[in-house]
Amino acid sequence: MKIKISTEQILKVLYVLSWIIFIGLCIDAGSFVFNAFFTMAINPVNARYFDLTSLYSFDHGYFLVLLLFMFIVSVMRALLFYLIVKIMHDKKLNIAQPFNKEMGRFIFHISYLALGIGLFSFWGVKFASWLASLGVEMPDIQNLHLGGADVWLFMGVVLYIIAQIFKRGIEIQSEDELTI
Repeated sequence: MKIKISTEQILKVLYVLSWIIFIGLCIDAGSFVFNAFFTMAINPVNARYFDLTSLYSFDHGYFLVLLLFMFIVSVMRALLFYLIVKIMHDKKLNIAQPFNKEMGRFIFHISYLALGIGLFSFWGVKFASWLASLGVEMPDIQNLHLGGADVWLFMGVVLYIIAQIFKRGIEIQSEDELTI
C-alpha cells in the first residue's frame, strides 16, 4: 500500500515547523537583549552565559559591540522566519499562479535578509577574530551564533537571482493578461 502525501499536507507541516523555528529564534534574540542588559546593569558574572567573560573583563564596549552583532543576526533570522510564517498564514502561496507581486516581494525580502545575515555574520566573525588577535580569549564562532556567513551570502545571492526571475515572470504574466 502506497501512501500519497499531498502538497497541501507538506505545506501544513512546513507551516507548523516554521512557527516552531520562528518562536525559537525570537527567544534566542530576546535572550541576547536580556542577558546583555542583565550583565551590564546587574551582574557582570552573567557574561559567562555568552562565554565572553574574558571579553567583558577586557572591555565593556567591545563586549556590547559583539553582542550587537549577535543580536542583529538573530533578529534578522527571526524576521526571515516571520516573513515565511506570514506568507503561509495569509495564504499568499498561489500554486496555480505563482508569478504574483506578493510572491515576488516576498522573495526579494528574503534575499535581502539572507544577504544582511551573511554580512553581519561576516563582520561579527571578523570583529571576534580581531579581538582574539589582541589576546582576548574568544569562544568558537558557532557558540556566538555567527557561523555560516558564506552560506547566508550564497543563499542571498541565489534568492536574489530567483527574485529577478520572478520579477520577469510577473512582467510577462501581466503582459499576457493585457493581450487578450
